[in-house]
Order: sequence, then structure tokens, then C-alpha cells
Amino acid sequence: MNITEFTDRDIAVMAIAGRIDGATSAEAETATLETLGKVPALVIELRQVDYVSSAGLRVILKAAKAARVASKKLVLAGLTPQVQEVFDISGFSSVFEIHPNSQLAVEAVLQSGAASN
Repeated sequence: MNITEFTDRDIAVMAIAGRIDGATSAEAETATLETLGKVPALVIELRQVDYVSSAGLRVILKAAKAARVASKKLVLAGLTPQVQEVFDISGFSSVFEIHPNSQLAVEAVLQSGAASN
């Protein structure tokens, strides 16, 4: 797994590549929570993630809970068909705001005003 962070129009974007599973979930959780602690809004881009296990889903759910508690915005972007299927089966698709790509996700965050919290 590889995690890259960048800023798009003042919105933090975390791009994850590879697998989010039991072997990588601790690293993903630490990176996600640390970044979320520093910004008012975070887009997690998953277009290069080819597999998410239950441990990976737990990481994303924990980040969402942390965002909600801190009144921050967490948005997902670019789910591959395989990852989208896991989200659909688990019911996560109805829980998270998901956009086709990070650019549209950033636009949505900017329009919601969450970046100015």
C-alpha cells in the first residue's frame, strides 16, 4: 500500500494505492486520522485501491466517526468496481458521500462550505 497526500484548492486529498487489509490497515488508519486531525475536510481517493478487507472498511468507518465527532467533512472518491462492490454489499455506499473522482469530491466539499470550518 502507498499513501500520497496533496492539496487541491485548499482541500486535503489522500490517495491510497494497493490493498487496504489486515496487513496495511494500521498504517492507513494512522495516516488517515493524523491527516484528518489537521484539516477541516478530507477527500480519500481510492481509484488505485484494488482490494478492501473488513479491516480496511473498519479504517474508513473509524475515520468517518472521527470526522463526525470533530465536525469535519470526509468524502470518498474514485472507487474501483471491486471496491464499489464491497461498499455496496457492506452497506457503506449509503453511509458515505462518494464521488467518481477526487476533483468532483473537492468541488462538493467546497460547495458544502466544509473547507472553511
